[in-house]
Amino acid sequence: MDTRGEILDCLIVGGGPAGLTTALYLARFKRRFLVIDSGSPRAAWIPTSHNIPMFAEGISGKDLVARARENLEQYGDCIVSGTVTGLRKQPDRFIGLIETSEGGTRQIAARRVMLATGAVDIEPDLPNLPNAVQSGLVHYCPICDGYESRDQKIAVIAYGAHGVGEAVFIARTYSDDVTLLTLGQALELAPEQQARLDEHGIKVVEAPVEALELENDRIAALHAGGEEHRFDVLYSALGLKYRTDLALALEAEHDPKGSLIVDGHCQTSVKGLYAAGDIVRGIDQIVVGMGHAALAATHIHNHCELPTEDEPGGA
Repeated sequence: MDTRGEILDCLIVGGGPAGLTTALYLARFKRRFLVIDSGSPRAAWIPTSHNIPMFAEGISGKDLVARARENLEQYGDCIVSGTVTGLRKQPDRFIGLIETSEGGTRQIAARRVMLATGAVDIEPDLPNLPNAVQSGLVHYCPICDGYESRDQKIAVIAYGAHGVGEAVFIARTYSDDVTLLTLGQALELAPEQQARLDEHGIKVVEAPVEALELENDRIAALHAGGEEHRFDVLYSALGLKYRTDLALALEAEHDPKGSLIVDGHCQTSVKGLYAAGDIVRGIDQIVVGMGHAALAATHIHNHCELPTEDEPGGA
């Protein structure tokens, strides 16, 4: 799709499930758009997900993204490999500053922008094992694959109130053998938080992990405080780093964690700027992000010829 020298209906930033779903809808609405894809969707980390409808046998995140791209390709060449390094707001358009994967730069003008830039999981600090989540040795989404871990020995890497909540969620849903690992951080709990751990029989290990044992491409044991701890599955619940720099530079409203606050059409507080997927406040799930995309794309289509609320005559 040759879009040079024109104002697009929408610039889509991000080539994961949310961004590609937005693109599919806009393609079928016969809108002019481009997807800028940096090639690092969080979904690609998922070894196998069984909670996406239509895939009873499960599907990997990489396969899901590949299928979405293949589906979109029938509507034309609309994906550019690159990174949006800046986003400016003008009275009647946005200007995206793009660095392409070939090393070139370009500017793209669009009436609306969809941010589907996602998030990055904070990696646990495990000895001699960087990127444990991205490599699949540590899981990060019990909603996605906790059912496959049911009735096994499960460890949750986390701390604070969030860690208690994640451990309790897993214990009351999937397993009665759950241990909370704080990686050396003291777990200072209120009495009601300790009561929740006790109620579900959740053990706590506060000592830092000193060494790991790997067996058959999985972490089989951790050594902490001079003791060996063996688990079948490890989950990391250390939180996310939201890729929201473009939105925050435009002063879009966000919560204290950095995720964006949107309206019922997934539009941010910056008129014409939409968001979908993990960067939106709420539950981080692929199907939720795709739902965001459907809502936003339809709203974008219905308002493409109309000025935004901060333009003269805007509704």
